[in-house]
Amino acid sequence: MIIGGAFQGKLAYAKALYPDILWIDGRECSFAAIESCAGINHFQEYIRRMMKEEKEARLLALVERLPQINAGIVIISEEVGYGLVPVDSFERKFREQAGRICTRLAACCDRVDRVICGIGTVIKAEACNTLAREGNNAYED
Repeated sequence: MIIGGAFQGKLAYAKALYPDILWIDGRECSFAAIESCAGINHFQEYIRRMMKEEKEARLLALVERLPQINAGIVIISEEVGYGLVPVDSFERKFREQAGRICTRLAACCDRVDRVICGIGTVIKAEACNTLAREGNNAYED
């Protein structure tokens, strides 16, 4: 998983790190494509699209299954929780859900990198951590 703010060079960093991956775009890919792709860019937009199309239950089920059905996927997502809290109720819900989903997936990732100004920092480099092993639910606060 590669995370970072908007326009911070996440995709270029990912392409340098994983040169053989063909990337799909979460803004426009089919919802089923994530189950078999090698990498997805704009994962936060994939989440937004599923929520806007009222497929949130399907999205949450996918998040729970993704580590088993596509364990090698590389996910690139913007960190959407920084900055001002949106006034729009959908945007607030999206921001919260995207954060929870990325938290859950990061718990199952062997590696998580954060990119700022095109510079990547490995913030996790281990097999599934305690949160994932113990089955704690990242959707609860």
